[in-house]
Amino acid sequence: MTIDELVLLLKASQATGLTTLQELILRSSWEGKTYTNIASEAHYDEERVKKIAAHLWQVLSNFCKEPIHKSNFRQTLENHPQSEAHQQLIKEFNRAATAISLEFPTGPVSLNSRFYIPRPPIEELAYAEMAEPGSVICIKAPKKMGKSSLVLRLLAHANKQGFQTVTLDFQQADKAVFASLDKFLRWFCVNVSRELQLEPKLNDYWNEDMGSKVSCSVYFQKYLLSALSSPLVLVLNEVDWVFEYQEIIGELLPLVRSRHEQAKRVEIWQKLRLVLVYSTEIIVPIKLTQSPFNIGLTINLPPFTKEQVQDLAQRHGLDWTDGKDADSLMAMVGGNPYLVRLALYHLVGKGGLKGDLGQLLQQAPTEGGIYNECLRQYVLALRDEPELGDAFYEVINTTNYVKLEPRLADKLQSIGLINLEGDRSTPTCALYRLYFQQYLKKSEHFNNTQFDIKLITKSRD
Repeated sequence: MTIDELVLLLKASQATGLTTLQELILRSSWEGKTYTNIASEAHYDEERVKKIAAHLWQVLSNFCKEPIHKSNFRQTLENHPQSEAHQQLIKEFNRAATAISLEFPTGPVSLNSRFYIPRPPIEELAYAEMAEPGSVICIKAPKKMGKSSLVLRLLAHANKQGFQTVTLDFQQADKAVFASLDKFLRWFCVNVSRELQLEPKLNDYWNEDMGSKVSCSVYFQKYLLSALSSPLVLVLNEVDWVFEYQEIIGELLPLVRSRHEQAKRVEIWQKLRLVLVYSTEIIVPIKLTQSPFNIGLTINLPPFTKEQVQDLAQRHGLDWTDGKDADSLMAMVGGNPYLVRLALYHLVGKGGLKGDLGQLLQQAPTEGGIYNECLRQYVLALRDEPELGDAFYEVINTTNYVKLEPRLADKLQSIGLINLEGDRSTPTCALYRLYFQQYLKKSEHFNNTQFDIKLITKSRD
């Protein structure tokens, strides 16, 4: 039994559920924390924490039919299987809770959501790395794979540790910001200042003779970091948005690496903890010794496993314990977190598809299916870049795999349409292959663009 399963069981079996403090005591005890540490983190009197813990150990002793106390808590429960009665309790609890809290899967999964599925050991590794002075964490995954949900939890953990946090999304920057390295770095420093609620003082530290990179470093070292009494976790989101601007990215990435290396000898830089979030490999020439992507902790977010899909189904109140429904869904969408969760949302709470996985899967690769809006977004993306569309056409109409030009392969992987193993490209899932194979046969959809005409010609050949 895991700690998540245990917490869920107690919530389901106790008439009053679990209080926030009770859950904190359980999770902290599972991690081996002392009552003193728990009381300090929760801002409660230690005697109160001990009293509540004693009650929890008694409840768990009744469940397990053997004495449970803090010292044997984890060892005993990890080896204790759930009974059929307990499994039924959890199913009923999930079903009732889902009816109340069903959320449409859009944007990051909120911190209090029951539908966030951890991908061990990723979260714990990231928390540990973030605690290291001057650390760098690189999070890479295609669109809709859960990067934003993970970042949300990293920021919450950082805040809990008393760290300052700032998030910059390069996709939100005006195009004019990328006109020059100096303009970009000034925008960068001003926005970090604003997020920290500090008055921007660029003119006090910017020196044309020193250059913009040195000026930016001086601004951070002498002003921003010096003004902080605690570490700063700086999240740089959509880093690959800058990849199109070779002059800027070619200077920015070595600068990031330089600050990381400087933290080994300059104490003030140890306050800075960087998190780089991106979807594709860097596509501009840069020396390995200058890249920040081979230092610190690199996280490649994987698809959900079958067990994780079953866990998410259970949280939606569905009984998929035999694995057959999980296999059927994954045969269509793989382990893509967004596609899996959208299917479960419709199976549990939406109209005529409620509970009918077979019908959902039959309609999935069609314009009448639940994925139509998502698939149409891909159609628009491929229409905007005919070269990309031609490359994807090759991938979906090849039995084995295709070797694409690296630039095109990286772009298709970043938007989530293909998997890359070395230089071998395959469709991410059957849904994309089936939908686009059918879509490209329907000439009525391809009357307005050069991309459309090319694809029709190819399909006829």
